[in-house]
Amino acid sequence: MRQKITLREVGLRDGLQIHPTFMPTAAKLAWIAAEAGSGISEIEVTSYVPPKLIPQFADAQPVTEGALRIAGLMVTALIPNLRGAQRGIELGVHKLNYVMSVSDTHNMKNVRRSSAESVTDFRDIVTLVRSQPGHAQPLVCGGLSTALGCSYEGRIAVSQVVKYAVQLIEAGAQELIVADTVGYADPAQVRAVFKAVLAEVGSVPVAAHFHDTRGLGLANVCAALDCGITRFDASLAGLGGCPFAPGASGNVVMEDLCFMLDSMGYDTGVDIDQLVAVRALVSAALPDMSLQGAIARAGLPQGYRVAAQRLPV
Repeated sequence: MRQKITLREVGLRDGLQIHPTFMPTAAKLAWIAAEAGSGISEIEVTSYVPPKLIPQFADAQPVTEGALRIAGLMVTALIPNLRGAQRGIELGVHKLNYVMSVSDTHNMKNVRRSSAESVTDFRDIVTLVRSQPGHAQPLVCGGLSTALGCSYEGRIAVSQVVKYAVQLIEAGAQELIVADTVGYADPAQVRAVFKAVLAEVGSVPVAAHFHDTRGLGLANVCAALDCGITRFDASLAGLGGCPFAPGASGNVVMEDLCFMLDSMGYDTGVDIDQLVAVRALVSAALPDMSLQGAIARAGLPQGYRVAAQRLPV
């Protein structure tokens, strides 16, 4: 049995949030359906923020409702605060991805409060979720942005990451995301941070979110794998970037990540050819969007067979 890897597509949120051209709702839903059809089991489809702040998410409701009609898909959404959680609960989203930054400076710029205040807000969100009927309770995930470096503060102390990870777990987080928001990290740093976090959080699942700003995204994935991480965020065509993190560029390319993991013998459940084909939908809807990716450019190696079809060596 190959080890299962869980992949979460974040391009519809992280990838679109800084793009100036609005992607039509129908195109977003076509993207979600096609990527789910390729085998991606979890997609962060939008963010519940005021449209005046990020116009790209003005259609959060119809996008969420359309995604929820796709059988078998885990539909998640990013939330910055209690109001976002309320909206997610009202719409019936499966998972709420709460975002806070380990860096106080980045947190103030991104969500206009200190990191400590964000932890307090998270506690209120968990209380709200637990007050709902059982069938209406989404999963609550705590995201730690700038956990491996910040454009404003530089390197972040491992102890700070662990401190906030523990506080989110104690508040009721059912999953953690440790994020290299600005592509600051290197593999040695990744090992140090994830080992420290995993030593403190018990059985709570931990996911990794890497950006490829400095070309180390896939190397950092390998480092996280060495620590036992089996959940990763990535973005179709490497889309992404934070509007409050100067110099940050896109996420790890989902297609390249799937190829690497499959080549290493892991089970992603993804058809790579089908996944690459989804890029055409994005390009048609947003021709001004720059798409990255080595597999899309070079294709799969001649005679390549997915790991499940290979004979044992």
